Amino acid sequence: MGRHVLADLHGVDPALLRDPDGLRDLLTGAALAAGAHVLGAHFHHFGGGEGVTGVVLLSESHITVHTWPEHAYAALDIFMCGRASPERALEHIRATLAAASADITTVPRSALRLPA
Repeated sequence: MGRHVLADLHGVDPALLRDPDGLRDLLTGAALAAGAHVLGAHFHHFGGGEGVTGVVLLSESHITVHTWPEHAYAALDIFMCGRASPERALEHIRATLAAASADITTVPRSALRLPA
């Protein structure tokens, strides 16, 4: 049915992690680069030097981000089905944010039950 990619990005410029408009544009661009279709987006900045939480809704599912600029850290959740590629979306985001390191987990998602 699809792939679900979870990524913890470390060593990201805190200024990028405080910018809701920049993150919205980045995640929307990542969705398009992945071959997904954007339905909408909502991003919220917590004020001051705090972080951002946001979601891009896709026909193929979603991309979400939550940031902690004080730790130079961003948590991403990218789930896509069909022909869209969550890995391409993540590549686009990593390249733009220039994370020093990343911890990535990919989970295949399926409606089929496997025998126990």
